[in-house]
Amino acid sequence: MDDTARRSETSTQAAVQVQDVSMVFDGTPAVDAASFDLAHGRFLTILGPSGSGKTTLLRMIAGFQTPTAGEIFIKGTPVSTTPPHKRSIGMVFQKLALFPHMTAAENVAYPLKMRRFAPADIPGRVKRYLELVQLGPYADRRIHQLSGGQQQRVAIARALVFEPDLLLLDEPLAALDRKLREEMQLEFRRIQQELGVTTINVTHDQREALVVSDEVIVMDDGRIQQMASPTTTYGEPANRFVANFIGVTNFLPGEVIGAESGRARVRVAGHELEGRVAEPLAAGTQVDCALRAEHARILGEAEAVSFSADAVITESIFEGDRTVYSVVAQALGGAQIRVFDTLHAGAGNKGIGDAVRIGWDSRHLMVFPR
Repeated sequence: MDDTARRSETSTQAAVQVQDVSMVFDGTPAVDAASFDLAHGRFLTILGPSGSGKTTLLRMIAGFQTPTAGEIFIKGTPVSTTPPHKRSIGMVFQKLALFPHMTAAENVAYPLKMRRFAPADIPGRVKRYLELVQLGPYADRRIHQLSGGQQQRVAIARALVFEPDLLLLDEPLAALDRKLREEMQLEFRRIQQELGVTTINVTHDQREALVVSDEVIVMDDGRIQQMASPTTTYGEPANRFVANFIGVTNFLPGEVIGAESGRARVRVAGHELEGRVAEPLAAGTQVDCALRAEHARILGEAEAVSFSADAVITESIFEGDRTVYSVVAQALGGAQIRVFDTLHAGAGNKGIGDAVRIGWDSRHLMVFPR
């Protein structure tokens, strides 16, 4: 194969391919027939609740566990039988596993020494990666002299300094406070984009998945429920689980009356509602109508929407940038609906016990089979 053909093959070949990979523990599948391709330079987050299989999947990619079935390819090479130290992978764990007796620079230099890099090349490479994570002036400090965020940065530099083909992140931000975690999410994204390193991140934090990722995989019960961009995952969830797991979502039980062209008419407590569907649904199908809390509104007197109903406020929680209302709509079978009021345009100074009118546009109602 000539150099041009080889470059063309590399540019089109997926950085990571997971093909029908399963992991069974004591007869119970922790990961069940997972498959996906990840292109070079992309940032993928695997998102899911505890026990969904996301960490097990990451550990198989890293080489810490061997799949019961299926195969994993990194840059086109099967690696299921390749030990972790022979895979070109950098990894940052929740427990950073930094060496406390070493300085920041010595920690970053460690993987270079283990891989027998030329001694003369190590100082310059360490300096470059400490500067990349904005820790140049802290090179000689020991780990206990660094803040939690600075320790995270050392761990990132150590994982990247030998220029791996793949960076794996195993919930490294979970132990940080909210403000620092959100700052580090943006820092991870900046570094990943600057280096163009293919990255797989595991988290249960919805915001993190949406903020840092090019693509998101949502897992539940060992299975991949959806793989899509953050905007598609949030705006067009593939099923009820994804809709419920990401964001704050209201569900109204109903029955399909009819459906056509990606839309469905649903009977809910005697009312006919209209919403969008991801798959054709036959009349009589029992469904849940999903409505994001930010798409439900407390309406002004003359405000017109696709559907409206009278309700009573039962809870009001002020969160600074928004107020979260819980309302009960007797016309919808006594359903409790959560409403985000960000701009206070409709709700004003409403309080518990106040009668209101709520509503939404039919384009925001999603219909999923039970």
